[in-house]
Amino acid sequence: MSLHLIGLNHHTAPLAIRERVAIAAEAVGGALTTLRQSGAVDEAAILSTCNRTELYVSGDTTEAVLAWWMQHAGMSLDDARPYLYHHADQDAVRQALRVAAGLDSMVLGEPQILGQMKDAVRTAEQVGALGSNLHRLFQHAFAVAKEIRSTTGIGESVVSMAAACVRLAERIFDDLSEQSVLFVGAGDMVALCATHFAASKPKRMVVANRTIERANELAHQIHGEAIRLTQLADALPQFDIVISCTASSLPIIGLGMVERAVKARRHRPMFMVDLAVPRDIEAEVADLDDVFLYTVDDLASVVQHGVASRQAAVIDAEAIIAGRLGDFLDWHARRAHVPVIQAFRDGAAQLRAQELELARKRLSRGEAAELVLEQMATRLTNKFLHGPLSAINKADSDDRERLQQAMRQFMAGWDTSE
Repeated sequence: MSLHLIGLNHHTAPLAIRERVAIAAEAVGGALTTLRQSGAVDEAAILSTCNRTELYVSGDTTEAVLAWWMQHAGMSLDDARPYLYHHADQDAVRQALRVAAGLDSMVLGEPQILGQMKDAVRTAEQVGALGSNLHRLFQHAFAVAKEIRSTTGIGESVVSMAAACVRLAERIFDDLSEQSVLFVGAGDMVALCATHFAASKPKRMVVANRTIERANELAHQIHGEAIRLTQLADALPQFDIVISCTASSLPIIGLGMVERAVKARRHRPMFMVDLAVPRDIEAEVADLDDVFLYTVDDLASVVQHGVASRQAAVIDAEAIIAGRLGDFLDWHARRAHVPVIQAFRDGAAQLRAQELELARKRLSRGEAAELVLEQMATRLTNKFLHGPLSAINKADSDDRERLQQAMRQFMAGWDTSE
């Protein structure tokens, strides 16, 4: 089949490793182009989120893919290999279905991963990296995820990262309606967090983003304000809660910036959540007094609420995946036979054309039509049967029995009706 899924995730690698190999959303298209130009794959798609980076490829040279990835990440393969996993063919299909359904997420059953996977597919299509194998795989994965979400309880009582942020903030501050919240970035994750916080009606909500138009759009949705990212350092002391998730490759909130903010706040507590990979907030900020800094990995213990009910639904979800896995494998097996079937049809059509041409020439010479038709039918029959009968005669005993069984099945399909 030559389908491969190569990656690492929150199960296999700590945040420090995940952020080194992550590929920013705006860089995925270019990365796919260079990957295909390297000749390592026929088709490719890249799914890179805060919790995982996975390469879905169709081709045979997985070591070349790994070498390309590590070169792109600026990391040695030896350093990364302990954290990597590789699923091939059937296992790759199964893993893709599990990822789409949220069964492999930090928050079991969370729906956001499905949207992220769809974004990855759209990007791959836009740069021409998606062929028939991966296209069918992802469409199948989306359909299975929809079935699981609509027929099982996997989506019930799910605690999202956004909800977890609110829950943690409530542990620090008794009343969120008295707090000011700053959202750094304006992507889907920040928008989801903003929606959750808005439900608690904080005293003030502000969105900071490089593009002020996107900041204004999100701010309007939550009845907040918008500022430019360049205003961040001056504005930071005003906020009790800071949620950050941008696509920056380097931290945008440094230790010095937060130290100055804490001093200006006269050491009133500041709650900060860094949902970005790579991180937006320098890790050393966590060592400051009066600052409570959480990363995506720190949220893992918070998102376990409702695990019992979700785990019960996993059994049903896995059963659906097992059944639908067979559907994809059947499609792929049938597709593998297409060249053989086409060659068989082309050969038969060529024999037919040759005999028709010969029959027309004989008829033009005045030969009896009945005799011409009889001989044409005989010649066609002999030519069609020559290959199979010759194969049976030349085969050893084991192969001969298999060929005879195939011949009987072939004959059972003959339509002898007029």
